[in-house]
Amino acid sequence: MSKSNIINALTLKACLTAVLGMGVGAVALPAVAIAEPASQQMAVSNLNKLLSATNSMTAHFTQTTNAGKKTTNYSGTMAVQRQNQFRWETRSPAHQLIVANGSTMWVYDPDLNQVLKQSTANQVGDSPAILLSGDPQKIASSFHVNQPNINKNYFKLTPKSGNAGFNELYISFNGGKPVQIIVMDMAGQQTTIRFSKISVNKRIDGGQFNFTVPKGVEIINQ
Repeated sequence: MSKSNIINALTLKACLTAVLGMGVGAVALPAVAIAEPASQQMAVSNLNKLLSATNSMTAHFTQTTNAGKKTTNYSGTMAVQRQNQFRWETRSPAHQLIVANGSTMWVYDPDLNQVLKQSTANQVGDSPAILLSGDPQKIASSFHVNQPNINKNYFKLTPKSGNAGFNELYISFNGGKPVQIIVMDMAGQQTTIRFSKISVNKRIDGGQFNFTVPKGVEIINQ
């Protein structure tokens, strides 16, 4: 399983992982018209405030990945909780499960009968999962943050590290809640994730963030 596949499955993965009710329809990322952009400092502050307002979230998601003329659609459910706890379960067209408990991340592919095990420190810090499950105050250390229109809650994030696995990330908010994430990866693929049926700041059973390797499944350590 490649890092790009993990990021496709997570994206705000992931978590997150990172990086969080709606029943709203698709929220298209607006084209940048003539508008006053926020300063870098203000953009970071505004994004931090929006993300910090959500300590936990459950939702359904649809994910569309465009690679040239090929489009792939996924759907499933997700749950995230700070710090660095998330569960991202793709149910269609195939089953894949990503679980992180704060220290370890598992990527389970039943069709391959394999599970990838790695430290969240190797993934969450510079991946989309940090937005939804990490520390919002640390986002500026991993990303350049831009807010093209100071009156609209959509943001462009560019990784400072060359190891992030993607070039750009856009996140849009509606009613103070994240409703869409777009990721542009190194290969020119665009992955769009839309959230619906969102529930925020409710207690999530900690068992959702634990993973027990099924008997006979190959473990790949990274």
